[in-house]
Amino acid sequence: MNTRASILTDGYDDPLITTEEDAEAHEKDLWFLPGPFEEEPDDLPPGPRAEPPDTAVIEDWAKAEGVHAARLAKVAGRLGALDDRLLRGPEGWRHRLALVEAAALSWVAGDRVSTDRLALWVSMRLSGAQDDPNALARVGWAVRRLTGGPGPMADLAAFLDRRDPENIEDSAERFEDRAGGWLDVMAAAKGLHPITRACMGYHLWSLAGLGRHGDQIEAAVTASRIATSDGSGAIFAPLAMAGAGGLRVSGLPPERLARWLDGMNSAILTAMRTLDDIEVWIGRAENVMAQLSGRTPVALRKVFTEWPLVSAPMAEAMTGASRAAVQRNLAWMEASGLIREVTGNGRYRMWKADLI
Repeated sequence: MNTRASILTDGYDDPLITTEEDAEAHEKDLWFLPGPFEEEPDDLPPGPRAEPPDTAVIEDWAKAEGVHAARLAKVAGRLGALDDRLLRGPEGWRHRLALVEAAALSWVAGDRVSTDRLALWVSMRLSGAQDDPNALARVGWAVRRLTGGPGPMADLAAFLDRRDPENIEDSAERFEDRAGGWLDVMAAAKGLHPITRACMGYHLWSLAGLGRHGDQIEAAVTASRIATSDGSGAIFAPLAMAGAGGLRVSGLPPERLARWLDGMNSAILTAMRTLDDIEVWIGRAENVMAQLSGRTPVALRKVFTEWPLVSAPMAEAMTGASRAAVQRNLAWMEASGLIREVTGNGRYRMWKADLI
């Protein structure tokens, strides 16, 4: 059988398509073909969109830095003046400012550790029945990081005293991964001013998954060290000792940077006034105590320079003098108007330098 002939003659009786109307009618008869593409409804969900890279946020902070360039320069100048003053001043000045700043940060975080409680804890690990040991430990950590040691960019895990446990589950998110993402963004923002980078790092802290209870203290201390990364006198930039307005988290980067700069400016001025008062007191104490002999008066004067509040056991431990010598000199300094007792108790008394 000739199959080729049958194929050629198949459909011989179909009418010929001679007009455009006939062609359209013929196409409608082809029911098995899909309709025009544009007539089909688009019922499919939208596909995944590419997420912006983590470093895309840096551009927003760079624009904010440009908006507040003049204000940033003013604050940077004052921070430089504080750095120079601390570089030329006694070591105790930095320690005193760190205690004041750490106590202020504790109130921001809700721990509310007073300066006298903090001084007792840091100096002698003494606490009262009403004190929260975890809160004291957090604020004590802040004092240690504000007074020295490597900065957060060198080893963030060591800076925070936070490590992943050895038996962590494979499905659990590791701290080193979260910290690595935050560090990558901070490294990519090296073109920003250190003060701007510090502000950006503070506000990205929780977003990077680094937050936990007390994370405001950790974030603020880390940022304060980053802000003075180029300094040698001021180890940290004061943020909270004049109020917590600069640490408020709301608004866009320009608003946040503006509050940050205003808060830092006020804190630096408060720190400078504190140093002014201490410097005046040191000069007065040297003149009044010039008639005293021995090393105990000099050692006590140094203790009151470093610590906002001092107890007799603290002074005994720090000076290495006998209890009798310490109590005799404290009584003499109080009678001379150099120090004053602030507790009003017969026992567990504490003194502070009488800053006029």
